[in-house]
Formats: sequence, structure tokens, C-alpha cells
Amino acid sequence: MSVSGPTRILGALLEACRPKQWIKNGFVLAPLIFSGHLGDWGSLWKGCLAFLLFCAYSSSVYLLNDIADIERDRLHPKKRNRPIASGRLSVHIAGLSSAIMVVAALLISLFLDFRFSMVGLGYLILNIAYSWRLKTIVILDGLSIATGFVLRAYGGAAAIGESNSDWLYLCTVLLSLFLAFSKRRHEASLLEDNAASHRRILADYPLPFLDQIIAAVTGATIVCYSLYTLDADTIAHFGNDNLRFTIPFVLYGILRYLFLVYRCEEGGNPTELVLTDRPLRFAIIGWLIVAGIAIYG
Repeated sequence: MSVSGPTRILGALLEACRPKQWIKNGFVLAPLIFSGHLGDWGSLWKGCLAFLLFCAYSSSVYLLNDIADIERDRLHPKKRNRPIASGRLSVHIAGLSSAIMVVAALLISLFLDFRFSMVGLGYLILNIAYSWRLKTIVILDGLSIATGFVLRAYGGAAAIGESNSDWLYLCTVLLSLFLAFSKRRHEASLLEDNAASHRRILADYPLPFLDQIIAAVTGATIVCYSLYTLDADTIAHFGNDNLRFTIPFVLYGILRYLFLVYRCEEGGNPTELVLTDRPLRFAIIGWLIVAGIAIYG
């Protein structure tokens, strides 16, 4: 049975919105979890609504990025199959859909919390600046990606009326830098001589340089998270020191990710790795269980 035109377009639009990437918006829920308010229904629905709104924000940004990168994506062995690059979704429909999602999300954000709406607006401005200019500036491209994750965390805190933790801020910055530069390394390694044709900035990222950055942020991420779990204020906040038992899961998850980047030449799509690599899923699920017991047990 053939698929009708409108159904085919909706399917292509949904694919272009990249629902698998919505897992990144889990950072919005981090303040809800670590504040200990997961059992409070008022905070829970606000946190979930904030998560959905950031899904709308991020999908609108993905559409804009695919429109801006349409020619470069056609040179990429995988990205050329994306709906916009392949021609399955027109630029006009993608742009209109992005605008509708942005307006709707901003209006609902105002209803939820004014601070949250300002964070959402900042997230949109940052991503527009990234698509227009920042992604072509060495180092700043990675820092821009990290800032996007930080804004997710700050948005989640604003939605439930909490202040953002300094530890959460540091861990978010370092982890997102780790993922961002691992992705750059994957692209540079995969495309080799054609890397600069797909993404011009890759010419400024020789593999040894990326390796040094990844090594630095890897160590900093592990140390920062470990210090957070052992901090006296953290222990006092949760009433126990059991969060330290999540450290082995963080260590294994990060080292497993490095193994996939360097040995299996993965890392171009962090979400895909999380969803498909069984040991990595084990580390994340184990961390969630132990952290849940430490915070709520």
C-alpha cells in the first residue's frame, strides 16, 4: 500500500525533528531529580512540561540547522539521507514548521514561568548564532554546544522554582564538552580528507589536538563529579553519603564511550550510542538506580 502525500510529508517532518535526540533534553529534568522533588506532583508536571517545551525548541533548531547545512549534509555519507538534504521534505515546510513550534513553545513557556521563557529564548538565540557563525569558530563551537546543555539545566531549575546547583553547572559543562569534542573527532576521523568540505572548522581540529582536549575534559568530568558526591554539602542535602556509589557507573560509562570513539570509530551520534550500546545502557541504568536510592531511599 502506497503512503499518501500528506502522510509522507508528516513522516519526513517527524524524522527531521529527530525525536531520538530528545533524550538530550533529559538535562532539563536533572534539577527536578537532584532537588529531591521528583515525588512532588506540582514540580513533576512542571518539569515534564519544561522537558516537552525544550523538545519543541530543539526540534525547531534541528530544522533550521538542516536548512542551513543542506549543501554540506549532501556531502556527508550519512547526513545526505536526512529528509531536507535528500529532498523528501521541502525547505518551505521545514521553515514554517520550525517557526510554528518556536512561537507555540514561547507562549506556553510564558504561562509556565517567566524565567524559564527567558532561558528558552536564550537557547534559541544561542542556536541561531551557532548556525550562523559560532560553529565556524574553533573552540567556541564546542563551548556553544556546552552552553546549550547548561541552559537546559537552568531551564529545568527555573520551571520548578529552584536555584541551579554550582556542581550541576560544572558537571554539565564538562560532560557536554566531552561529548561535543568526541563528536568532532568522529567527524574528522570518518571523513578524513573530505572533513573540511563537510564542516570547514574540522580543518582547524587535527586529531592530536582533539585527543588532548578530550583527555583534559574526561579527567575533569570524572574528578568534578566525584568531588560533588563526596562534598559535605551534598551529603548534608541528601542526608547520606550513598551518592558516592554512583562513581563506578560514571567511570565505566565515560571509559566505555571513549572505547567506542577510539576503537569502534563511533561518537558522531551520542544519542544513538546510548540507545544501541548495551554496556553503555547498563552504566546509565545502574547509575539511575543507585542515584535514585541515594537521593530518595
